[in-house]
Amino acid sequence: MRHFSFRRPKLTQSIKVALLLTASIGISTVKAHEYSALIDAKKYAEVESAVAAKLASEPNNADALLANIDLILLEGNIKRFDGASKLAEQCIQHHPKNSECHESLGNVLGATAEQGDMMAVVGSLGTIRDSFKTAIELDPTNYDAAVSLLSFYLEVPGLMGGSTSSAKKLIRATEKTNPEVAKLLQAKFDLYDEDYEKASLGALAVNANNSKVINKLQRDLLVEIGLNLNKEKQFVEAEKVFLAVIQRNPDAAPAYLGLGRSLLEQGKPQEALLSLENSLRINATAGVNYRLGQTWQALGDEKKAVAFYEQALAFKPALSAKARDDADAQLKTLKPSGFGTK
Repeated sequence: MRHFSFRRPKLTQSIKVALLLTASIGISTVKAHEYSALIDAKKYAEVESAVAAKLASEPNNADALLANIDLILLEGNIKRFDGASKLAEQCIQHHPKNSECHESLGNVLGATAEQGDMMAVVGSLGTIRDSFKTAIELDPTNYDAAVSLLSFYLEVPGLMGGSTSSAKKLIRATEKTNPEVAKLLQAKFDLYDEDYEKASLGALAVNANNSKVINKLQRDLLVEIGLNLNKEKQFVEAEKVFLAVIQRNPDAAPAYLGLGRSLLEQGKPQEALLSLENSLRINATAGVNYRLGQTWQALGDEKKAVAFYEQALAFKPALSAKARDDADAQLKTLKPSGFGTK
């Protein structure tokens, strides 16, 4: 299942839900179902075919329902989110003790709220929170749900269910099942407090060598820390964090993407290019195409810059509105300049 998270809120957007590292990380399947390995391998057509066959004979098969939800969330098409919500409710109805079914409902409602209007967000907050709480009650080792619930407590206003004291209680409760995961939750709490150094040091200190679950949680959190450092223009520190992720996870596409940006912002486009090409090789996204457009533009190759900007704009899931506007603006600048001669 994917991790659920909230954007660091502005005063006017304090309850807008955001998917963790959308379009760069995608779903991080820790509590694996039958089709998780195929999804991780990006064999989506094979998963879709297998799931359809399974549901034809077993309409309420939990693994198949969960895989269907994963595919819809990966696609990122809000028009299909209502169908995903119904699949999650079906999963809960027929498998009320299945932790992942409850978690999936929280994930889908969060994805829907992120793109919905304010009233839709407010109306779904209680269900989102309760879905993750139930998932943890049913399976205290469902650490994806714990990460999601922590994000909820930290980012949602108190009158709507947020609570730093509840976040601290969750961290203490997690210590009983897995002290290393609790350390990661604490590092996420420190990130919320904008103590980036403490957060990165805490996350890096976690021993994840013998656990695929903890390794994925650590990787995702470190990438989140690095992205926040980039956002705060602390590019040298961000570079260190992304390099640490890559050392532990050489196939971490979002770490290469984040590293590419931090290097580009430091005036190192050639180094950025190598990192971004690695990200593109592992997982092509709108974001990496956009950054490659910027990098080739910085290197003076307008033809390649235009090609990557256009690919970024055509890619699904789509770029953020801000990135799309910038890509459009750059294309208007580049296209009249005779880029095809370079």
